[in-house]
Amino acid sequence: MIKTKLECLLAQIRQAEIAYERIPGSVLLLAVSKTKTAMEIAQAYSAGQRHFGENYCQEALKKQYELGAYDITWHFIGPIQSNKTKLIAKHFSWVHSVDSLKIARRLSEQRPDSLPPLNVCIQVNISGEHSKSGVNLHELSQLCEDVTALPNIKLRGVMGVPMPEDDFECQRKPFRTLFQAVIKLSNYDLDTFSFGMSGDLNAAIAEGSTMVRIGTALFGNRG
Repeated sequence: MIKTKLECLLAQIRQAEIAYERIPGSVLLLAVSKTKTAMEIAQAYSAGQRHFGENYCQEALKKQYELGAYDITWHFIGPIQSNKTKLIAKHFSWVHSVDSLKIARRLSEQRPDSLPPLNVCIQVNISGEHSKSGVNLHELSQLCEDVTALPNIKLRGVMGVPMPEDDFECQRKPFRTLFQAVIKLSNYDLDTFSFGMSGDLNAAIAEGSTMVRIGTALFGNRG
């Protein structure tokens, strides 16, 4: 049952906060609801969940329409196509997967003036995998500078998806590298570290995550 799974996940997050001397309540659970139905999202909402992450724009818009009466904060966490930036800028509060100035500029230009600035994170390819999007660490500082100068969006932090590892210490290493790199960027008021998923959330919290993206452990395997 989603309610029970949510309670277990929140307890796990709170236990990790204590174990790794994090401030209680400093880690947000972002429910990854891609491929899940509006009914499943509504069940999680009824159990207290408010933040949901989607990877596919058209799928997300359909669910947003069906759940229009719910006070949900929607996060876009998937790869961004240029022809989707207008819809993303209009219908989401957060975007975690900005990986170029071109995309950031389009989101800025297309964010409606009637809405507050769009919260964005820069996606970093922590493990250097060719199959994954994201900037390299040495490109991060320049992109932060460029994105910060844009109106209508607010740079909040970074997102990282490392290569899967089973060993706990191996899981921690890329998160630590990314966290330390961001801390050195003292010119920017970055407060969001979007990393950690169902299989490595403890390692992510140990290394500074403020937002863990959980899908499978909450909703079960993808439909």
